Amino acid sequence: ARYRMIIVGIAYLVVSLMQYSSKVTALRLNSQNRLAYARRLLSSQSASSSAHENLYPNFAFDIIKSASDSKARLGLLKTPHGTVQTPNFIFCATRGAMKALTPEQLRAEGSQIILSNTYHMMLAPGADLVERLGGLQKFTAWNGPMFTDSGGYQIFSMGHGTVANEIKGNRGNSMRMSDKLLLGIDEEGAVFRSYVDGSVHKLTPEKSIDIQRKLGADLIVVLDECTPFNVEKNYTIDSMRRSHRWTERSLDEFKRTNTGKQALYGIVQGGVYQELRDESTHFINTHDFFGTAIGGSLGNTRKGMHDIVAYTRGKVRDDRPVHLLGIGGVLDIFNGVRHGIDTFDCVAPMRLARHGGALVMAAHWDEEIHPDCRRECDAEAESIAMREAVKKISKEETRRRNAEARLSQIQRAADRTSHDVTPSSSSASFNDTINSEPSMSESESDAPVNLSVECHPIFLQELAKQRKKMEHSYQRNVVSDHVKLKFRLMKHDPRPIDPTCSCYTCRNFSRAYLRHCVSQGEQVGGMLISIHNAHFMNRLFKDIRDGIQNDNLDEVEARYVHPELRAAMLAEAPTKPSAGDIATNTDDTHSLIF
Repeated sequence: ARYRMIIVGIAYLVVSLMQYSSKVTALRLNSQNRLAYARRLLSSQSASSSAHENLYPNFAFDIIKSASDSKARLGLLKTPHGTVQTPNFIFCATRGAMKALTPEQLRAEGSQIILSNTYHMMLAPGADLVERLGGLQKFTAWNGPMFTDSGGYQIFSMGHGTVANEIKGNRGNSMRMSDKLLLGIDEEGAVFRSYVDGSVHKLTPEKSIDIQRKLGADLIVVLDECTPFNVEKNYTIDSMRRSHRWTERSLDEFKRTNTGKQALYGIVQGGVYQELRDESTHFINTHDFFGTAIGGSLGNTRKGMHDIVAYTRGKVRDDRPVHLLGIGGVLDIFNGVRHGIDTFDCVAPMRLARHGGALVMAAHWDEEIHPDCRRECDAEAESIAMREAVKKISKEETRRRNAEARLSQIQRAADRTSHDVTPSSSSASFNDTINSEPSMSESESDAPVNLSVECHPIFLQELAKQRKKMEHSYQRNVVSDHVKLKFRLMKHDPRPIDPTCSCYTCRNFSRAYLRHCVSQGEQVGGMLISIHNAHFMNRLFKDIRDGIQNDNLDEVEARYVHPELRAAMLAEAPTKPSAGDIATNTDDTHSLIF
């Protein structure tokens, strides 16, 4: 037993020494890796100017000013079709068209750059057709800076059993929502079935670059695999590294066919894991990309998303433009700008507009209810209360008259029995009388109520009930960055969406008219709100740029973000969607899940 104890002690000591030695070795290797990474990064940055001259001769990104209290910065993103002031918003013309707006209307509201989707354009009308007709610039009549994504997000979102929200499976020749359109993923690429005609396609990194070449946008991106936030970490690792291999193939194909008319962005993946974000940013930083896009899963809460964006942005190179894929909430934009994001894209502003959602300043939530709205709503409450009270009072009056008639019959029967000699006959007569129904005609039961309805307790009770409902209409329980114009009070509101807005919609139309159009399904309603939302987004980014220039970004944010909106973000609970939930959360571009 003593020898066994000695042997166990020696074994424990040997294991401890081995663990210590492995830790020391790991630390030494870690230090060497960090030093090697720093050297490679310095080397790549010193060579970046020459690489850009060779790969991107017609592009440049110049930083004009950096904020003193954050990483926010002003820049000029120069492309062959024009210069974009940054920070800026990229509007999504998903299928080569802005829903509800023409390019001229979009430009009139100050828009500088738009995005089209590679996946949708390859399926209809096809990249070859677009190329023959002069590329997206001429095909869409935009003739300004354009951005295309790789199509990866749309394909991989369909692996969960549905197509993107804008398709919704309601086309006559589309497939059932339950059919998975993603047929397989391998090292070569992704095989999927078209939602248009059911044909089978294979998208590889090389083909994605070729399609984007034919579409002709100024700024293009590599093909990547997009994973939701609730997959296992091991899958996130495998997916990220496969995306890195695809990224190298995309970059090689871009270099092979480079014409100098396009610039390529690399995409940072890694999900919600910091060590994976480190690995992915290192990979993108050390390759010859013009810009960096932050993608991948950003978590399941807004606060978590903000933290991941801040962490990832802190790791990417500052000498390149940085794009945040699929994010367009006002609060999210301010968070991104403060951490050095230069451009954003999202379908939300236009989608909200088509469903009656108008973007508003923070002051909207503190404004008083318009007197006309309150007066009309009070009148409506009184009218509803009157109708309901008349029904109830009529029923009450009918019951009262029936009771009186019945009591009268009983009284008459009692009077007759007092003069009847035969007890048995009197008893039978009395029983027959009290068991008979009162002889009240239907017209008599529906006779008008004689009492004044306005003074009746039932009316007063019903009026109080309806007024309480109206008070709920006055209360805006959820502060947001947009207001729903189907809101009950909008029915009588003569004011524009925003009295301080100079867009065509706010200069000419009331909330009441817009509510009418949206409620009745008039397409002009969605168009008018889209004009306002486009103007709002461009106004927002102009104010942000002015705030950076004048060092008063906090004041700008206070005008756009209500304190209750920020408080709601901090109190937001994480969600745990199923695969189906993730699928229905897909979009033309990325959202919290890319």
